[in-house]
Amino acid sequence: MSTPGPVEKHYDLIIIGTGSGNSIPGPEFDDRSIAIVEKGTFGGTCLNVGCIPTKMYVYAADTAFHANHAERLGIDSQVNGVDWKQIIRRTFDNRIDLIAAGGEAYRRGPETPNIDVYDQHAVFVGDRTLRVGDDVISGDQVVIATGSRPMIPANIADSGVTYHTNEDIMRLPEQPESIIIVGGGFIAMEFAHVFDALGTKVHVISRSSLLRLSDADICSRVNEISAKRFDLRVGRTITDAADTAEGVTVTLDDGATLTADVLLVATGRIPNADQMDLAAGGVAMTPDGRVAVDEYGRSTSADGVWALGDVSSPYMLKHVANAEMRAVRHNLLHPDDLQPMPHDHVPSAVFTHPQIATVGLTEREAREAGHDITVKVQNYGDVAYGWAMEDTEGIAKLIADRTTGKLLGAHYLGAQASTLIQQMITVMAFDLDVRDVATRQYWIHPALPEVTENALLGLEF
Repeated sequence: MSTPGPVEKHYDLIIIGTGSGNSIPGPEFDDRSIAIVEKGTFGGTCLNVGCIPTKMYVYAADTAFHANHAERLGIDSQVNGVDWKQIIRRTFDNRIDLIAAGGEAYRRGPETPNIDVYDQHAVFVGDRTLRVGDDVISGDQVVIATGSRPMIPANIADSGVTYHTNEDIMRLPEQPESIIIVGGGFIAMEFAHVFDALGTKVHVISRSSLLRLSDADICSRVNEISAKRFDLRVGRTITDAADTAEGVTVTLDDGATLTADVLLVATGRIPNADQMDLAAGGVAMTPDGRVAVDEYGRSTSADGVWALGDVSSPYMLKHVANAEMRAVRHNLLHPDDLQPMPHDHVPSAVFTHPQIATVGLTEREAREAGHDITVKVQNYGDVAYGWAMEDTEGIAKLIADRTTGKLLGAHYLGAQASTLIQQMITVMAFDLDVRDVATRQYWIHPALPEVTENALLGLEF
């Protein structure tokens, strides 16, 4: 372990990262000295380059998509133009950047006199001791909440080609006429929808099926829909990439070449645990590169060190990071009454088109776990509101235990999926019997939740 230099300042609490970690200090911490370290922009990934700005782009894309696909409703409409710069201004200049700057100003201002802000990169130099730029600070407690970053495949990183990630693609000075997207997960699918709906030609390259970890019925439909919408190259990898006079040209492992204005790499994210010299602070990492923590969020190897969010969590989701933050905050305040990290019934959604939302086990996982299951796949197009939408793609799939009536998994693909699934999250969180859920409440007719009602009634016990 390296020997630290002289400690310049000691704190009761050091928080590294201002995503969910920035929400820890509240009035309960007013009597504690706190250092907040943020080398980048206040607010973390979600606020600045992730969940929130992408959804602002998605909403614009949804509007354009529906305008261009309204003929089935008897409406002749089209998008006459997209003001890319106005989308940027609406998202960043008028909202995101103001919130980020305001968050930093608040932490630096007189409202929180017990908090010091450091804006340089932090590395451990000893037990609960950090070098931050030229400063060395120590703390009784340290919370690591440094998030994650885009993972760039070596063949692309080493090629020298110009590429973009979610961190800068939304601020392109001009909307590209064409784009190559590498990846088949959440980020790739959301940006494929955004750019296609706004009029950009989209090529998607994925070495495996799109959203391959989703339930099989969802996965198959996503791939079928995407193959009709994008130039989709599934099962392919890039062997070479180069900047050309036309933009970016990539060569695939089957010898095919694609050229587009820009290249977006969306192949997943990796925790930032490897950037902080954790070993110097005695902080262990897991084999897959996360900060190793116990069920309460404590470092498994370093007393007084905690971690939350993407840097340590098995779930790279903002709502999970927020929930973990609340648990860690409680545990810092109540060391004799620790709360475990809340990892039960974690839902997720993909804001592509159609939307996708999921919670619990897939059908395959439920069978492999030994459950005697009952499954129902309900088409959106079989309920009245589905008729109104002329929906031919949407489904709700429910998986329940035939013996107990407990919901094991719920998977939606279609309009309002991220909203519709919330009822099923509640069913799982409160351990309700789906036979009661189906029949002991009203379902508004002819609203879209009838998709869920019919799926519940279709489960066989």
